[in-house]
Amino acid sequence: MRKLVFLIICLIALVGCSDKPKPETTFESYMKAWEKQDYEKMYSYITEEKKKEFSKKEFTETYTTSYEEIKMSDLEVTYKLPKEEKEYDEEDKPSFNYVVKMETIAGPIESSYQTDLVFEKGEEADKWSINWNPSNVLVGMKKGDQVKAIVSKPERAEIFDVNGEGLAVNGVIQEVGLVPAWMKEDAEEVKEKLAKLIDVPIEKIDAKLNQSWVKPDSYVPLGAVAADDHDKIEAIRPLNGTKFVEKKARVYPLKSAAAHLTGYVDLITKEQLEKKKDKGYKANDVIGKSGLELIFEEELRGDLGGEIVIKDAEGNIRDILAKQEPVKGKDITLTVDASIQSLLYSQMQGDAGSAAAIHPTTGEVLALVSTPSYDPNFGVTGNKYTRLSEDPLKPLTNRFTSTYAPGSTFKPITAAIGVETGLIKPAEEKQIPANNRWQKDNWGDHFVTRVKSPDTKVNLEDALVRSDNIYFAKAILDIGGDAFLRESKKFGFDEKIPFPIGISKSKITNEGFKSEGQLADTGYGQGQVEMSSLHLGLTYTPFINNGAMIKPILFADETKSQTWKENVMTEETAKTITKDLVQVIEKPYGTGHEPKLANIKLAGKTGTAELKKSKEAEGKENGWFVAWNTENPQLLISMMIEDVKDREGSHYVVPKVKKVFQGMLGGNE
Repeated sequence: MRKLVFLIICLIALVGCSDKPKPETTFESYMKAWEKQDYEKMYSYITEEKKKEFSKKEFTETYTTSYEEIKMSDLEVTYKLPKEEKEYDEEDKPSFNYVVKMETIAGPIESSYQTDLVFEKGEEADKWSINWNPSNVLVGMKKGDQVKAIVSKPERAEIFDVNGEGLAVNGVIQEVGLVPAWMKEDAEEVKEKLAKLIDVPIEKIDAKLNQSWVKPDSYVPLGAVAADDHDKIEAIRPLNGTKFVEKKARVYPLKSAAAHLTGYVDLITKEQLEKKKDKGYKANDVIGKSGLELIFEEELRGDLGGEIVIKDAEGNIRDILAKQEPVKGKDITLTVDASIQSLLYSQMQGDAGSAAAIHPTTGEVLALVSTPSYDPNFGVTGNKYTRLSEDPLKPLTNRFTSTYAPGSTFKPITAAIGVETGLIKPAEEKQIPANNRWQKDNWGDHFVTRVKSPDTKVNLEDALVRSDNIYFAKAILDIGGDAFLRESKKFGFDEKIPFPIGISKSKITNEGFKSEGQLADTGYGQGQVEMSSLHLGLTYTPFINNGAMIKPILFADETKSQTWKENVMTEETAKTITKDLVQVIEKPYGTGHEPKLANIKLAGKTGTAELKKSKEAEGKENGWFVAWNTENPQLLISMMIEDVKDREGSHYVVPKVKKVFQGMLGGNE
């Protein structure tokens, strides 16, 4: 019996020993909660004495506000406990070492810590608790201290053309403002003139001048002028009260000529800030709003630098925990040639349209133009945005990313597919009605017309030179809808162009051919066919590259002469159609003949796309011209001008393209 009692006592003692709390258990639980950033649970492990000094709210906010301020991420807490189990007395204060690593806005922080634990008796259970203090948040912190991140913004990277000419660079502008004390009795007249010159409403000028902080000798900034806009500067300078201050700013040297390509930067909006706050953006930061500035915002912006400091209650810096210099973004050098970009724009200025220029054998995109345009300098806000957005010609719309009916510039594609499938025999003639109008018996009121021509028997060369719609309508009917759609895939239709700028996909139909009439119209680039100026230009490159379609490239350091589509057509087909497209320019009655360039041999195709709901309806017309120089090909231009119906159709476009060839390659009329 005595032995049994003794055994029970021993078992009770053993159980009692096993239930005794261990400091290692508290320490490990605290560390796991920290890694999970569960600050309320962490609080449950600190001593009762510290809980009297720091409320749960104060404790959790110390962590959350400090870590948010420094943009903490990738928190990692590591520690090693003694290998051998150790018994502690209640009076002991065991210590454990640990290391905290984290990424911050100023780079990585790694700190070594030692924390003590205290044994506390409780009403329900005894426990070991963490003897916490603010330095456990970040090394060196004391009660009342604050952690602050002082951000250093990097210099924004720049965008250059292939020759190193700036397209989007860090330059200077002339900020313009008024000093009330300098203004005289003509103040109202000055404000009226200044408002027009800097494109700022008078009401906004008055509102700024009436701000509470403005004193008679205060300089009140109101707008800006390009540093090289000498005429405007000289017009402003005599106005009483005006003052210029040179400021650093993003500058776009080509102005309107490349606005849709480069895009622009402007102040970040509240909505953008909400989405980007975890990226270190703050109010009053600039951000890419459109074009390449938007697409490559991350690369151009660079990496923020900064310092993480501990400030005392008086705001004095007591310690610097981390420091990292900002890193400028990566400069971008494009294949774009500023001379071609500017020359194309000058030819299109005043019209609505789009154009692409490429090197047809290397794939280098030499220019992308959309008109009308706008000056991206100083951003697009306020009165400027209102005026541009209300303009019926929509200068904010980027037309080179959009698709349009290509009209007769599509005929070489139909020709290539027909020759490749054997359903167009180049020398074989098709009978064309003398009245220049044709339809099948079951078409009802649907018919195909062509430009008036004396020819009633037309082969492929004739059809391309005179741009004969009826020939190509008949040709595509011979090919058949299914075969045409299948073969057109070789040209990249319904496919994203492998290009960093998002260009809308070109298409042959929306949901297949609904009628023979629609299929017939497709043969000459009407129906539901839509193409971008860039893609249309690319589809002509197989004629130059023995049947291979070139991949467009935008960056100067990219590998040149990459192929996007192999074996689009045979070399023989390419040569046959090229020979005919040369005649479009060379023959006096060819649609691309005038004006004749004496020293540059071109091949190409014109096109006029009718935009109307029925054959009888009145509608607008878009004019196209695609051309390249055939001797040592180095420039291919695809241009579209909207609303050319009363301006000789595609004949309005041809001289514009030829003037670019003349300017770049030295041809004479």
